[in-house]
Amino acid sequence: MSDTADRDGAYGSGPLLLGVRHHGPGSARAVRAALDAARPGAVLVEGPPEADPLIELAADPDLRPPVALLAHAVDEPGRSAFWPMAEFSPEWVAIRWALEHDVPARFIDLPAAHTLAWDTEADTPAGAGGVEGAEPEPRVDPLAALAGAAGHDDPERWWEDVVEHRGAGPRDPFAPFAALEEAMAALRERYGVGGRPRDVVREAHMRLRMRAARKEFGPAVAVVCGAWHVPALRERTTVAADRALLKGLPKVRADLTWVPWTHRRLARSSGYGAGIDSPGWYGHLFRAPDRPVERWLTKVAGLLREEDRMVSSAHVIEAVRLAGALAAMRGRPLPGLSETTDAVRAVMCDGSDVPLALVHDRLVVGDLLGEVPDAAPAVPLQRDLAREQRRLRLKPEALERELELDLRKDTDADRGRLLHRLRLLGVGWGEPAESRGSTGTFRETWRLRWEPELSVRVAEAGVWGTTVLAAATAKAEADALAARALADVTALAGHCLLAGLPDALPVVMRALADRAALDTDVGHLAQALPALVRSLRYGDVRGTDTGALAGVAAGLAERVFVGLPPACTALDADAAQEMRGHVDAVHTAVGLLVETLAGTPDAGHGDLRGRWRAVLRTLATRDTVPGVVRGRAVRLLLDDGELEPGEAARLMGLVLSPGTPPADAAAWIEGFAGGGGGMLLVHDERLLGLVDTWLTGVPADAFTDVLPLLRRTFSAYEPGVRRTLGELVRRGPGADTARTARTAAVPGFTAEPDTARADAVLPVLRLLLGPDPDSGTTRTDDDCLTGVGA
Repeated sequence: MSDTADRDGAYGSGPLLLGVRHHGPGSARAVRAALDAARPGAVLVEGPPEADPLIELAADPDLRPPVALLAHAVDEPGRSAFWPMAEFSPEWVAIRWALEHDVPARFIDLPAAHTLAWDTEADTPAGAGGVEGAEPEPRVDPLAALAGAAGHDDPERWWEDVVEHRGAGPRDPFAPFAALEEAMAALRERYGVGGRPRDVVREAHMRLRMRAARKEFGPAVAVVCGAWHVPALRERTTVAADRALLKGLPKVRADLTWVPWTHRRLARSSGYGAGIDSPGWYGHLFRAPDRPVERWLTKVAGLLREEDRMVSSAHVIEAVRLAGALAAMRGRPLPGLSETTDAVRAVMCDGSDVPLALVHDRLVVGDLLGEVPDAAPAVPLQRDLAREQRRLRLKPEALERELELDLRKDTDADRGRLLHRLRLLGVGWGEPAESRGSTGTFRETWRLRWEPELSVRVAEAGVWGTTVLAAATAKAEADALAARALADVTALAGHCLLAGLPDALPVVMRALADRAALDTDVGHLAQALPALVRSLRYGDVRGTDTGALAGVAAGLAERVFVGLPPACTALDADAAQEMRGHVDAVHTAVGLLVETLAGTPDAGHGDLRGRWRAVLRTLATRDTVPGVVRGRAVRLLLDDGELEPGEAARLMGLVLSPGTPPADAAAWIEGFAGGGGGMLLVHDERLLGLVDTWLTGVPADAFTDVLPLLRRTFSAYEPGVRRTLGELVRRGPGADTARTARTAAVPGFTAEPDTARADAVLPVLRLLLGPDPDSGTTRTDDDCLTGVGA
């Protein structure tokens, strides 16, 4: 039979219907062979018709699959849908064939305008095969049904055996599609719409588009669609009947474009129901139709060698033999993914699943990320983001990676600001991570990974502005006005500083001042102050003007000072623990605030540190304050050198006197000794003796009440500290006096500082610290000592 006869015979019963499996490499090869034989005058592909103008972009060499058609509602960008295509997708192969042969190509599925408006919970339109009020039918998996009929329990293995490993196959390029159509016709006869009532509407639209294409381009029209739809497209229906099914469908305005996609998002494990578990393996089968097993195992060996595993050519040869033997034992025409995986585990991984997991992640699934040319339609915000990515050399990648930024460098500082702005807009390209190196405020660590859904987030954020900076500024201002909680506005102020949004700060500062003035809850104020002070520190590192923020922080601190003592009265145990945390946070925040405001013109707030210490003294001596808060206030004053050890011992002695209930005394000890207080007890045996004496005198009936508090306190200590405390208690207070006297005679352990020994260290310190960066002169001894103290 001649080629012309083959071509003419393909259209004998109407359009050439090529039923495929989406993302199937065997189907893709078969589609290309059928198109080469049929030479159609037009190619129709399952997809949204609004994307017809985008088909020409598939000829651009910069459009590299995997990619996806993204459709989103113009007025509601968050409502979106994707049509992914990989290199081995039959739809992509059909589009590329049409462009290479200068043949018109069109999409024929239901328009995206209807798909986006058709909510998943909406009722099925009349005539679409549904019954009002009836339970939805279970969805039928056509591959699973066919595999079960053939006696297979694994649809993927069955598909590989009958399609992907079919080899050269029969000489008739249309035979596979005829066999698949016959099988699907039997399934449609048995299961109807298979739990997909909307397919009736989609198929009606496809038939209308097919009629229009045949009228425009002639009878030689090829249709590439899911094999499930072929029997329905072959049905003889009237135009009026098909149009009646489409009448009254909801509709929205939709925009479409190409966006990058990833192999990982084609896998079922990622949540996208594309129907394939191993896109990397399928891509390999498509690119290597000859000797696929040998080529695959060579690729696996290369990956394992990169990970410093000892894999030689002999391993590859043995793995190929084992895979072939397994396929023969299992009755398969060629080794599939399961056989090659078993061979890799046994031969190259020594039976371990740990390196095998790497092979699955990197090769079986893969991290391939597609690319889209600049000519593709995009919202202005997307274009600005692409420009920023090129300027800062931040290329989107599907593989997760860590990025260390040194904020003292201009490029790194701009990168950090961009990532913070995107987070503010809800585009989570980067997530902050803990640094494995320096923990200084001039460093940032990000964990970057680009997901296709971020393209939707960018489109959704486009309503705020045409550039990343303008959009982030507008979003911050709107969030500030909409926020109701003081903590939300405080966090937003910090984000504005991190993102470098000076134009948004005035609005945020006004909102912050308003919320702080209206909020009378001291707990909320104490919770907001530390975040505000941290923002000041970060702003200082980035060279941001934080004058307005400093004034608000100082005013907030003043309100905390006034309201904290009254707020600490009449608290239950849980509230007292929460208030203790607030006291710790405010204490740290005041210290940082004083350091940050040092050297700046006084804004009229005076000695913040002094007033805070006065508040701590009030908390430490007021009986109505819970014991855990009083003990914590004493501890903080002692650590700052504002309370003599003798005074601390006196306060502890008062609390541990017989007149104080044991539970209150235990709470005071928890506040005083918790959070690193173990070393304090190790070095001050007087305090330890007080605790020991009190504990041994607790009545038996009260001991079970105080035990949980004490256990919680002392279990937080380091093992070495607990062991030392135990030894000290076992020896008894004062038993170490003789050892202390002996130690005092050892050089370096005298009661007073040894200035002669300290002077010997100064020359080395001068070498380490170097010259004064401001004057260029060598530092003096006093300067060195000051630097060491700092």
